[in-house]
Amino acid sequence: MLNMLGAIAHDLALPPPAAGAVRFAAAGNLPAAFAVTEMAGVSVAAAGLAIAALIEQEAGECRRVLLDRRLAALWFASSLRPQGWQTPPPWDPIAGDYQTRDGWIRLHTNAPHHRAVAEQVLGPAADRQGMARRVLAWSGEALEQSIVEAGGCAARMRSWQQWSDHPQGLAVNAEPLIRRQTFDADGSRTWSGTPERPLHGVRVLDLTRVLAGPVATRLLAGFGADVLRIDPPGWEEPGVVAEVTLGKRCARLDLRDGGQRKLFEHLLTQADILVHGYRADALERLGYGDEQRRALNPALVDISLNAYGWSGPWRLRRGFDSLVQMSTGIAHAGMRWQQASRPVPLPVQALDHATGYLMAAAAIRGLAERLATGHGGMARLSLARTAKWLVEQGTVADDLPLAGETPLDLACAREQTPWGPAQRLKVPLQVLGAPLQWERGACELGSMQPCW
Repeated sequence: MLNMLGAIAHDLALPPPAAGAVRFAAAGNLPAAFAVTEMAGVSVAAAGLAIAALIEQEAGECRRVLLDRRLAALWFASSLRPQGWQTPPPWDPIAGDYQTRDGWIRLHTNAPHHRAVAEQVLGPAADRQGMARRVLAWSGEALEQSIVEAGGCAARMRSWQQWSDHPQGLAVNAEPLIRRQTFDADGSRTWSGTPERPLHGVRVLDLTRVLAGPVATRLLAGFGADVLRIDPPGWEEPGVVAEVTLGKRCARLDLRDGGQRKLFEHLLTQADILVHGYRADALERLGYGDEQRRALNPALVDISLNAYGWSGPWRLRRGFDSLVQMSTGIAHAGMRWQQASRPVPLPVQALDHATGYLMAAAAIRGLAERLATGHGGMARLSLARTAKWLVEQGTVADDLPLAGETPLDLACAREQTPWGPAQRLKVPLQVLGAPLQWERGACELGSMQPCW
């Protein structure tokens, strides 16, 4: 794991992790063709190393990082354990994998407008059986293209070799895992944090959706950042909102409304970090492209991701973890590993979670560099490039299963949420002397005012 972590440290301009600086606990692996548990541990540890480096830079104190890779893998599934209530199902009833006449395709229909597009192309379907009959009449390539061109989300299953030969695979596989850049600015070099709460006073403007971006900002909140999440009117994600809003404040703004745009711009000028997960051209079409954001806030630490990478013909394509697993050969490799007759995805949405923790690490590094130089910075990540990172680690060599969850894995504290009380899993990451803990529980989207 130290070799994997060393490569990430290089990308983040961190000192190479010494054998005694990071300790990984727990054995076993999630059932997957690839080293998902290793990736979970390394990505979470990278955020811990970034925090430790920030504390050392600003306070001169060296902190060890402890990582429980088993708990990290469990957090990759879900950290929330409701007490006396249930979260809504995470998937729309017709979302999932379907057989075409020449292979398999996945339809992503969780958002109502994405389901509407699928039914516009395929025809209305009351249930999965009805949708399956409609999909079977299509070739995978034609159906994927038709749904994407209509504004929906779909991905046919490809092998890793097919993806590597595809124009988009060629493009994204040539990108760095974390693309970073700095910009001349005269930003504040005053650290508002403490060794115990290293991100205290750091303002994070969160423009992210399910799931990688919210994972990133959740971690930043856990180390003390003031995270303000902004959603457009009407947007909901009921299956995961209680999971990912931990520690945040959530508000709404309509960026097509003049008055609300001014309020957003005011928030942006006062932010230290912006995290966004819109498609590559979405903010630009709203008048907030890269140059406009830097003009409003030259010292901003700007962190973003998209699904399929930042170059190539698919750079503007809508996508989610489950779709990228289909496109990049991960589901195909799982099918061969299980000797199954249908796609076998990873047991957790590992591309989302791993990318989220890497985004958090990049944000912390960008903040540290601004404190040292005054410069602004940016980092770009993508789910498809994280997929390459996973595939490059090879298949799992150790078949020892990961130990199942027990009551001892739960934190003692009760979390009060709008839906009822809950418990969380114990945190997998410890930066000694700087505990990962949240000052408020999960909240509903749009439940607070858009202000710092």
